[in-house]
Amino acid sequence: MRRKLDHMGRERVLIAVYIHGPYGTLYVGVTSNLYQRVRQHREETFGGFTKTCGLKRLVWFETFEVMTTAIKREKSIKRYLRDWKINLIERDNPHWLDLSLDWAQPPVWKHGRTDE
Repeated sequence: MRRKLDHMGRERVLIAVYIHGPYGTLYVGVTSNLYQRVRQHREETFGGFTKTCGLKRLVWFETFEVMTTAIKREKSIKRYLRDWKINLIERDNPHWLDLSLDWAQPPVWKHGRTDE
């Protein structure tokens, strides 16, 4: 997975609450660097539940400006019923695609109209 860099050449960080799937087992987590955490899950260098269950597909995430707000959101999502979590995922990602797959791809610049 290619590193995301900011305009100063530093690795970009993204505070986020996230859900790893697929359809069966769901994992809700919080991180101060979503790009790095997804890479750790994919490469299985981050131990615990996601490694044991083989969860590598990022199916939902929500970003935050501060970690304390993200932690509160993570705790509230963990309290929700499974059906609510599934509805949350399917609202924005009905096919349960891995939202991180294109992060490893170089950006494609479009010229001209983009509404076609």
